[in-house]
Amino acid sequence: MKKDIHPPYEKTTITCACGSVYEVGSTKKNMKVEICSNCHPFFTGKQKFVDTGGRVERFKRKYGRE
Repeated sequence: MKKDIHPPYEKTTITCACGSVYEVGSTKKNMKVEICSNCHPFFTGKQKFVDTGGRVERFKRKYGRE
């Protein structure tokens, strides 16, 4: 393996929009995610509609459908 070409691997925290915080190893620092295993419908068994950033509205504007 070549030396000095890989980013440093260190402990970081992942913060979810629901408030859950996980400590993992990664090459990125302090990531924020919108959904995690605590609030994902597959793991919770509860279905909820997640429209982040108005994706549905942007689609309707882009393609002119209502």
